[in-house]
Amino acid sequence: MIDAMQWFQLNGKKAMVTGGAAGLCYAMAEGLHLAGAEVVLVDRSPAVGEAAARLGAQGAPVHGVQGDLSHWEGIPALYDRALAALGGRVDILVNGAGIQYRCPAEDFPPERWQQILRINLDAVFRLAQLAGRTMLAQGGGRIINVASMTSFFGSEQIPAYAASKGAVAQLTKALSNEWAGRGVNVNAIAPGYMVTQLTADMQGKNPAQYAEITGRIPMHRWGQPEDLQGAVVFLASPAAAYVTGAILPVDGGYLGK
Repeated sequence: MIDAMQWFQLNGKKAMVTGGAAGLCYAMAEGLHLAGAEVVLVDRSPAVGEAAARLGAQGAPVHGVQGDLSHWEGIPALYDRALAALGGRVDILVNGAGIQYRCPAEDFPPERWQQILRINLDAVFRLAQLAGRTMLAQGGGRIINVASMTSFFGSEQIPAYAASKGAVAQLTKALSNEWAGRGVNVNAIAPGYMVTQLTADMQGKNPAQYAEITGRIPMHRWGQPEDLQGAVVFLASPAAAYVTGAILPVDGGYLGK
C-alpha cells in the first residue's frame, strides 16, 4: 500500500503540456512541476522558451518546444521534439492548447470553424494517439485533456468551441475505454469560468453577462489559473490510480446550481 505522503508526488515523472507558455496551461504545468515532474511546454508562442526558463529556475528541468498544432501532418514531428526533450519518455500528457472565436452562429466563418476544430479537437486526438502509443509501450501513463463547461452545455455565439469541447469529453471516454485496462488512464478537466485572456474583456464589454455568470457561481468568484493545479496533480498522481474516463469540473460549483 502506498504511503499517504507519496499519493500526490510526481518525482521522476515526465510531463508534456501543450499551450503551456501562458494562462491555464502554464498554471497546470507549474502544478506538475511543483509536485516534482520534469516538464516540457509545447506552444506556438515564441515566449515558450522564456516561460520554460522561468518555471524551471528551481526544481526539476523544464523545457520549451515551439510549434504549431493546427496542421495534422506536422504534429508527429512536434511530438517527437517534445519527447526527445524529455529523454524519450512521457508519463503525463496535458492536452491544453485551445482557441476560441465568438460570433453569431448564422455568421460564423467556415475558416474559423475549421481552425478551431483543428486545434481544439484534431490536435488533441493526434497527440493523445502519439502519446498513447508511447505510454502503452512503456506500460502506463496519464492523459489529461482540457474540456470545458461547454462540454456540458452549448452556450451562445461559440458554436465551434462548444462542438470541439463536447467532442473532447466524448473522446476522453472513448480513449479511456480502450486504454485503461492497459495502464493508460485518460481523464479530462473541465474548467469553469476562469480569469484568462479569452474572458478578460467580458467584464468591460458585457457587464450584464459577467454579473449573471458570477451570480450563479456558488463561490461568488471566477476561477484563477492556480485553481486548476490541484486537479491536474491529482489526475496525474498515484492518488488517481482508479480514476479514468472522468470529466472533472473545476467550476466553483457552477454546474451544481
